[in-house]
Amino acid sequence: MTTTYRIATPADAPAVRALIESGYRGDSARRGWSNEADLLEGDRTTPAEVAAMLAAPEKRVLLAEQDGALVGTVAVTDLGSARAYMGLLCIDPDRQAGGLGRALVREVEVLAAREFGARTMELIVVDVREELIAWYERRGYTRTGELRPFPLPMDVPYQMVVLERALA
Repeated sequence: MTTTYRIATPADAPAVRALIESGYRGDSARRGWSNEADLLEGDRTTPAEVAAMLAAPEKRVLLAEQDGALVGTVAVTDLGSARAYMGLLCIDPDRQAGGLGRALVREVEVLAAREFGARTMELIVVDVREELIAWYERRGYTRTGELRPFPLPMDVPYQMVVLERALA
């Protein structure tokens, strides 16, 4: 099956949000190995957040499609000073563990270097998601030693582990 990649447009907002919600939260997310369904409740995004992300000049949302269906998405933000931030990596739960996540990370790293001149990519992962942290470490990301507060206004006992990788 051929995978194609493209930058999301505002018209993609409903499909992007639907994929993110299905991959991160609720029963559908449990079909994949990488989800927050047992850690957090409620929506992962809102329609307004996705629309703002797609409209922001310092952001790009990369889509992966197979046979015309959206199967993966990842956002990248230009942080300036040759740094970029990768977030919201999401693969359709029914297509996880098949290499699509690895391919999407490689594609977004190339995009960040090309579009923003990034030489370093940063990301954050909830500290209790050791299997996900290990997955990123296998992709060449390393822990910086920095922990950040959980980014949402929720009373949760979690912190965010900061990882980064030099881009070629």
